[in-house]
Amino acid sequence: MARKPDRIRIEVFGPASEAETAEDAFRPSDEAIRSLARLIGRQMAREQFERTRALEWKQARQNRSGPMR
Repeated sequence: MARKPDRIRIEVFGPASEAETAEDAFRPSDEAIRSLARLIGRQMAREQFERTRALEWKQARQNRSGPMR
C-alpha cells in the first residue's frame, strides 16, 4: 500500500490574464452538476419503472392464479 503524504499540497494560481465573468467561472461546475442531476434522474426513473413493472407482473400472476368458477 502506498504511503500517503503527511501534508496536502495546495497550488495557488495567480489571477487570469483576462477577466472572467461569474458565469464563465462557474460553467464547469454547472456542467458537472447538470450531468450528475441527469444521471440521478435517469436512475430514479429506472427504479420507478422497475417497481411499476414488478407490480404489474404481480397483479397479472394473481389474476391468472385466482379461484376458478
